[in-house]
Amino acid sequence: MKEMICIVCPRGCHLTVDEQTLEVNGNFCPRGAEYGKNEITSPMRTITGSVGIKGGIHPRLAVRTDRAVPKEKMFEIMDILHSCTVFSPVKRGQVIIQNVCGTGANIISSRDM
Repeated sequence: MKEMICIVCPRGCHLTVDEQTLEVNGNFCPRGAEYGKNEITSPMRTITGSVGIKGGIHPRLAVRTDRAVPKEKMFEIMDILHSCTVFSPVKRGQVIIQNVCGTGANIISSRDM
């Protein structure tokens, strides 16, 4: 049995998930059951970070993935962000890196600069 707190909604249900049968207990809504199963089988995360920017009003630009990516790709993606530099001007939502690490997710700008 694996215990976790559901983060799908503000309620924060305390879930227990049987890792063999994927039976979820403690959820108050169907989304909690789906979250518990997904956390066991294939955990996904939205990545936020920053990249260097030349010609901007700040030295770093806030970025994020446009969809959740496999949790095991987090450190690989962060290494790419660490080595990335873009040039101003950049618009909010502009794609900075397409299909990062083959995940199908894009790194997009979180603000204008």
